[in-house]
Amino acid sequence: MTVLVTGATGFTGGHLARSLRRRGEPVRALVRPGSKVDSLVEAGVEIHEGQLTSAADVMAASRGCAVIYNVAAVYRTAGHPDKHYYDVNVGGLDNVLAAARTHGCERVVHCSTGGVHGHIEQPPAAEDYRFKPDDVYQRSKLEAEMHAVAAIKGGQPVSIARPGAIYGEGDLRFLKLFKSIQQRRFMMIGSGRTRLHMVHVDDMVDGLVLCGTRPEALGQVFIVAGPAAPTLNEIAATTAGIVGVKVPSIHLPVWPFLAVGWACEMACIPFGIDPPIHRRRVGFFTHHREFDISKARRLLGYAPRVDIQEGIERTIRWYIQQGYMAPI
Repeated sequence: MTVLVTGATGFTGGHLARSLRRRGEPVRALVRPGSKVDSLVEAGVEIHEGQLTSAADVMAASRGCAVIYNVAAVYRTAGHPDKHYYDVNVGGLDNVLAAARTHGCERVVHCSTGGVHGHIEQPPAAEDYRFKPDDVYQRSKLEAEMHAVAAIKGGQPVSIARPGAIYGEGDLRFLKLFKSIQQRRFMMIGSGRTRLHMVHVDDMVDGLVLCGTRPEALGQVFIVAGPAAPTLNEIAATTAGIVGVKVPSIHLPVWPFLAVGWACEMACIPFGIDPPIHRRRVGFFTHHREFDISKARRLLGYAPRVDIQEGIERTIRWYIQQGYMAPI
């Protein structure tokens, strides 16, 4: 039977949809009208136009589907009111769960975020670590996850994946970091000893598919992350080695950037402008995000293959191919 993927025009959802097609699965994608779908069509993905926030659209798209992978989400952008995050991230999942119940789908796989844990004071965090979301995106994702847990308690077949920081070919979130290191403009805020548990999109897709196929995944929550959690200093040094520049050595104090970030937020966000500096970006340098993936390893056989050296190198080479970074 057909597999439905929401968010298939995005980074992770697109990789998932194309990977499922390569595995021989019939795949349908729920996409917003007017979305760019060329790569999905070329991969043989069936396109169904509609809105995740429309119960009727989700009901129609999920008809005849055995599994629904709910990957769609509103991420952090300044142009959205808080309500929009809840409409999409929570209301969209509610629509998926309702449609799956109506059509008797075998399983819903909901993609949450490791961000629901916020700053991890006692790393590494396992699935039962306390919740402490830092912003409206993370708060909305936590509420959505609670709705998924409620569905599980009600007897619905659901699995939940909490990813680390997803990266890889096709994603631009790490472009600024890698490019500034290549251009010798990067300066570390703070000690650089905080850890960031990244997960290459290939490993993330493997984790999602395991959540959608393994019987052990039903009714469970799994953290999906890479083989190890490098420090920011290690990430910077790895990147510098790949692009052939000296390892960045300048470290700046944290508090001035927190103050400037607060001021920028107050000046920009009311006008829908993304602040050039905000406290969340400072948090990138100060918040520990190291996870324990032993549950996924043990129950699902999850075995991340892409280490930080390979993953960053592949991502940078894609940036270069696309013209985002200078050749090396």
